[in-house]
Order: sequence, then C-alpha cells, then structure tokens
Amino acid sequence: MVAVTAPSPIADLHAATADLDPPLAALDLSALRANAADLVRRAGGVPIRVASKSVRCRAVLEEVLGPELTARGGFAGIMSYSLREALWLAGHGARDILLGYPTVDHAALAELGADSTRLESITLMVDDIAQLELIRAAVGSAAVRVCLDVDASLRIGPLHLGVRRSPIRTPEQAERLARAARERGFRVVGVMTYEAQIAGLPDTNPAVRLVKRLSAAEIGARRSHVLDAVRAVAGGLEIVNSGGSGSVEVSVAAPEVTEVTAGSGLYVPTLFDGYRSFTPRPALYFALPVLRRPAADIATAFAGGYIASGPTGKSRAPKPVWPAGLRLIGTEGAGEVQTPLTGAATLAVGDRVWLRHAKAGELCERFDQLQVVDADDHRTAVPTYRGEGRNFG
Repeated sequence: MVAVTAPSPIADLHAATADLDPPLAALDLSALRANAADLVRRAGGVPIRVASKSVRCRAVLEEVLGPELTARGGFAGIMSYSLREALWLAGHGARDILLGYPTVDHAALAELGADSTRLESITLMVDDIAQLELIRAAVGSAAVRVCLDVDASLRIGPLHLGVRRSPIRTPEQAERLARAARERGFRVVGVMTYEAQIAGLPDTNPAVRLVKRLSAAEIGARRSHVLDAVRAVAGGLEIVNSGGSGSVEVSVAAPEVTEVTAGSGLYVPTLFDGYRSFTPRPALYFALPVLRRPAADIATAFAGGYIASGPTGKSRAPKPVWPAGLRLIGTEGAGEVQTPLTGAATLAVGDRVWLRHAKAGELCERFDQLQVVDADDHRTAVPTYRGEGRNFG
C-alpha cells in the first residue's frame, strides 16, 4: 500500500475511513462549516435559502439550518428542485420551502392541495399561465402560494448570455402573469431572478468579468421595474430571491433583494475552483479502489464515471486529487466500471485514489451514505437522498 502523505484534509478523511471498502464519499465537516460561515459573511445579514439540489442529504440540510447558522440572518429556508422532494422534506418537519422550478406533477399537486400545513410551507414556482391552469386543475380550490420566475439573463443584440429559463422578462409580462395568478385564486408571494451567468461562471478571464458587471447592472435596473409591476397587482411580497453561491455579494447589494440562494458553496466542487469572490475550500470527496496495473505508470480504479450535468467536456469530469499527479486518460476518461489513471507509478493493487466531483449534490446520487468526518477525525455515516430510497429526478 502506498504511504499516506496526502495533505490535510485528505489525510484525515483517508485515515478516518481506513476500515471501509471504497468506493465511498467523504465529507469534511470542518470545511463544510467554514464554507457555510463564509457564505453567511458574504451575505452580510441577508438570509440564505439553501439549495437542496446542491446538497441532497437531509443531515447536511439540518446542519446548515441549525441555530448557529440561522441566527442573525444566516441560512433560512430551502429551495427545493422537485415538488415531491418538497413534500417529503415538509413531512420531515421542514418549513419555508420554495420550489426553484415549475412542476407539472399532477399527483404531487393533488397531495399538496389536500394538506393545509404543506400549503403554508411550500411555495410553487411559475412562469406561464399554462402552469397555473394545470396547478388549479390538480389542487382544486386550495389557496396555493406561488413565486414568479423572471428571466435574469443578459441580452446584447441577438446574444443571449445566461440559461434558458423563464419566458417572463419585462415588467409588463410579469404583471400579466401576476394578474392571471390572482384571478385564479393563487397567492402571489414572491419574485425570483436567478442570474446564472453571474452565479454559475468562474472568473476565468476579463471577458467573463465584464459580462458579470454588465449583467449585474442590467438585472438590477430591470428587477426594480418588475417588482413595481408585480406589487401593483399582488401587493407586498414576502420573497425577492436572487443569486447563487458564486454571486452572493452581487445579489445582496441590491436593496430590494430579501434573500439569496446558495448550495454549491457548501461542498465546493471543481467547477467553483476558478472564482475570485471567495476562496474555495473543498469539503466533499470520493475514494475509489485500485483494481489493476495495466502499465508501469497507469493504475485502473473501480467505477468513477460520475460525470456532471451540463455541456459535455473536461470540466464535467471528476478530478483526481490524490496521490498528486494523477490524471484521467483522454481516450477513456472516467468510466462506468473502471477509470484508468496516469501518473500512478507509486500505486499498488488495493490502494485508494481520491477525487472530487465537478458539481455539488449530484455526487450524492451515486452513494447511499456520506462519511462525515469532524475536526477530531470522528466519523459518522449519514444517508443521502439515495440512501433514504429517494430519487426526485
């Protein structure tokens, strides 16, 4: 077996899980807590809604929503990615759950409409009258809370810089949707603007940083007009949500924003290594066992093909981090049942290699448990969504 010379925290995770057979996923609790505290610092007292899609583990959600991080602003509420997930979390006592995306799940909507506690706990996201019609047909006459998703992308002439989300962009469009919701008996309680081209892009070059500055100025001005239009129809709003882990400072600078959303900044996957707004402190890793040595400089590990969603390419592949110098092979990459690695002259059959995922919560879809290691190297196994038998898409 190769001698363990890895720097902390990998050395600590390696030692704390030495009796377990990989593949396994390990979470550095000290790093997670430091990342959570740094997000709270960056938010400057504006509440942070934790994005469950970037966590996918109830124990971690409970950790960041605990009293230490909810005091004086801090973390408050959950942004869920699925109505079935939101219903499940509410069944475990979670409250103040905002869906980040629309839903067309008829059965889940009917379940929502039949439960007064969940109706008060869950806010649906809408951006189309067709969604309102579908929801109303499923829930009957129940008073459903809705938030309007407003497109926050930057448009320069024919260029669309940002993700393709909501068709609602102008104050007039937002006003029409709010009015349609009110006419159908919905409670319009919020507006969301997710500026993915700011939150989701690392600060890799001057062009990206220019786009971020232009985007912040444009959505800041447009959001104010949108909010005026929606309030003229719906009255006061409980929620004005914005941002992500990569854009906390930009979002909280807008006085009308009542909360920001963050999740990836807790685990800090590789896609967040290039940000200048904060110092990445990776918290989540996974280990694979070496199965064979097909060449002097190559070790083949079991499994590992945990490719992140998004545009295909090297940035979505996992990154080997220990031993130092390991690299994926360009002709094979990370595979379904085996991952060959170069730079592996010191590795033997039975050794471990440690890697990081490109995105945050998606790794939890591959493992039933996270091995949580605290500052005293004490290990606790907690179930992921998958470990609790839950898969929400």
